[in-house]
Amino acid sequence: MLRRNPTGDMPVVSENAFVDPTAIICGKVIIEDNVFIGPYAVIRADEVNEFGEMEPILIKRDTNIQDGVVIHSKAGAEVTIGERTSIAHRSIIHGPCVVSDDVFIGFNSVVFNAQIGKGCVIRHNCVIDGLDLPEHFHVPPMTNIGSGFDLNSISKVPPEYSAFSESVVSANHTLVQGYRRIANEL
Repeated sequence: MLRRNPTGDMPVVSENAFVDPTAIICGKVIIEDNVFIGPYAVIRADEVNEFGEMEPILIKRDTNIQDGVVIHSKAGAEVTIGERTSIAHRSIIHGPCVVSDDVFIGFNSVVFNAQIGKGCVIRHNCVIDGLDLPEHFHVPPMTNIGSGFDLNSISKVPPEYSAFSESVVSANHTLVQGYRRIANEL
């Protein structure tokens, strides 16, 4: 469901994207080509800063936002999700936040007030809060990262995890095409 926010902004969704009918996309949201938005996802750009302004939530091309994901932003801050990125089931991305290209964020993870570098893999049940991750880092399952965390304890992404991330993106490209075909038949 696409809906206007209280300041009158309406989502802009590429006709080449797929948004599940149970998802809620509200306000100043931009969804580019070949994006998959899964069931019960909520993407809500509706809070303004002290000047009455807000940045959009931008989801770039070839990305998938899976079932139950919540993307929101505090006080109109920026949220950008890069190209070919996968946000897995029930994760929360809360702005201010930038997730770069080719990132995988695993089930039930939370990212808040952080920049996630290109090619990072954040496994399931992780929390990234207030600390930026450099490119190509692997965050093991159930890791909590906040200010003061020693990033040197995080290793580079092993090749098999990058390959897994690429396979998830590929599978979701197929879903976009299939669901769009079904919607056009109705």
